Amino acid sequence: MTKLLNVTSFSLLVALIGLLALTCKCDATTYMVGDTSGWDISTDLDTWTNDKTFNVGDVLVFQYSTSNSVEEVNKDSFDNCSATNALQTFSNGNTTVPLTRPGPWYFISGNRLYCLGGMKLQVNVESSQANSTAAGAPMAEPGSPSALPGSSSKNNNPSIPASSAFSIQAVAGRKLLLGLVSAFLGLVGPLFSSYRLLHD
Repeated sequence: MTKLLNVTSFSLLVALIGLLALTCKCDATTYMVGDTSGWDISTDLDTWTNDKTFNVGDVLVFQYSTSNSVEEVNKDSFDNCSATNALQTFSNGNTTVPLTRPGPWYFISGNRLYCLGGMKLQVNVESSQANSTAAGAPMAEPGSPSALPGSSSKNNNPSIPASSAFSIQAVAGRKLLLGLVSAFLGLVGPLFSSYRLLHD
């Protein structure tokens, strides 16, 4: 009987942990810069940011022609459209930039004429409300982007909704799966253990 109580207590603890994992707020957003127009001279990037709130944990996706580039720069370089002292340079056509710190982030086209024509982007990143997307998962170092698989030419997907939010980070999916499995094991475990103890 004591063994049954220990197994039941352990199983309930596992179920509780699973339910807690399910309650995490996993709300990181991936933004396609310029929506379906992408990172392009014809895109009004100032207007694009107007209705968006960027948080730590969100991701920017730049899609552009490989004849262009994205330069992460400081404010002075942003104001002067200078890529001379770029913090990072990307030119693969599909670039993701995880927003890993609060504050302003500045991006310009590597083509100075395009930048002077308005092809530059400033996003102000707010601290994540719950920082839940980073909990338990390693965050990328500031400014350490990764390339999306796919072609290196501009390849905008017209099926992406205008809200620009088209995915939740894989971390959120893993937390959800872990929570569901833990809750299931915690609830089914006592039944299985009770059956075994009664029939042994």
